[in-house]
Amino acid sequence: MSDASFIRRTLIVIGLLALTFLVWQLRDILLMIFGAVVIAALFRSLADTIRRFVPVGGSAALVISVLLVLGIVIGAGFLFGAQVVSQAETLRAAIPQAWQAVQSRLSHYGIEVPLQNLTGGGATGGVMSKVTSFLMSLSGGFTDTLLIVVGGIFLANQPRFYQEGALKLIPEGKRRIAQQSFEDSGRALRLWLKAQLIAMLLIGLLTTLGLWLLGVPSFLALGLLAGLLEFIPFAGPILSAIPGILLSFAISPELALWTLLLYVGIQNIEGYAIQPMIQQWAVELPGFILLFSLLAAGALFGPMGIVFAAPLTVVIYVMVKRLYVQEALDTPTPIPGEGKAG
Repeated sequence: MSDASFIRRTLIVIGLLALTFLVWQLRDILLMIFGAVVIAALFRSLADTIRRFVPVGGSAALVISVLLVLGIVIGAGFLFGAQVVSQAETLRAAIPQAWQAVQSRLSHYGIEVPLQNLTGGGATGGVMSKVTSFLMSLSGGFTDTLLIVVGGIFLANQPRFYQEGALKLIPEGKRRIAQQSFEDSGRALRLWLKAQLIAMLLIGLLTTLGLWLLGVPSFLALGLLAGLLEFIPFAGPILSAIPGILLSFAISPELALWTLLLYVGIQNIEGYAIQPMIQQWAVELPGFILLFSLLAAGALFGPMGIVFAAPLTVVIYVMVKRLYVQEALDTPTPIPGEGKAG
């Protein structure tokens, strides 16, 4: 090997290592960029739906979709905001008292459990402290959320411009298959988002109604929490059930049992009725892949990674099937969302 060849290869290795280090350092920013892509897919899908019924251009449809979403949020805040805020504040103040009541009831029944390990012993560790810190980290990321939403609107306004810019970074001979993989992953992401939003709405309504009928305090805030956390597979329903069951147990063990049965029943309805109907026209991911992608995203990116784990898995799953299984291995395989209207 000549000296020039050796130096060139060494520089290439050093460059790849430096690029890997840079990507790792910027992983949170890259995840926020992907979050903006998710928001853009949501607004673009809504804009395309509006154009089917209203004869307007793409930019005008996007403006209508943004105003529509903003109007729904403001309208819901005007109608239920004060009640939700009041119940959320009551819930925040009631959880420590409820946990103390749970300790007292268990001690009364002769059950001695080192609950300090669950509560974190005041300042450290434990299941409850981790749940609390997770929820606080989600609620405290207002600035990041605002940046993601604004970035998503910019992306949704000129999707072709940014897609063509990304394609120019790819060798010309591979641009066709890259463009096809972008379109496939975008369609699958839009279908998954539609299905997930419908599931979130139904779960939130069912939880609110069920808790109201049972007489559980702060039922509206708990129902909203259940609907929002439905976006996170597996972990979301568990996290949303903990405060409701805890408050119910502080009132009576019987109410806690009924509340537990309510959450389990709603999740069974979601798993055996809602999701199968939705997935007939949406995208279905293997549960095994989704579960471990959730764990991996949480380990790599923290709470924000858990939030975006499922849509990120959708995109990666489609890319692997299109670019590796079909293109590299030349093996026929169905692409999620293929042949469906996104």
